[in-house]
Amino acid sequence: MAALMQVYVLLFNARTENEGIHTIQLGGRNTVLMFESEDDATRFALQLEAQDFPDAAVEAIDREEIEEFCRDADYDCELIEEGMLALPPENSVDETDWQVEGSKPEVSDLDRIRRQLEGLL
Repeated sequence: MAALMQVYVLLFNARTENEGIHTIQLGGRNTVLMFESEDDATRFALQLEAQDFPDAAVEAIDREEIEEFCRDADYDCELIEEGMLALPPENSVDETDWQVEGSKPEVSDLDRIRRQLEGLL
């Protein structure tokens, strides 16, 4: 059995009831960026912050787990290989599925799936 590959994704309000995952719009679809390199993910998060996004946490997760999450949420996912220069789009969406911490909390799909997976252990 092959070892699980770890990737890095960006989360807003990580490990809260109001957690959200960063996606970009590609062809009208939400796409989760999966970074091979933690440094590249951190660089992307800092670029988002420079565009006035809330702080994003870089979270390590098994690639298989995030791909399953994307299938369940009807999102696409894209692997950003180490050294690829990923740049945030210049425009952002007006509404998100999560709220900046301190706003009315909503349980995210990622949080729900995480609880389901923890229940299997």
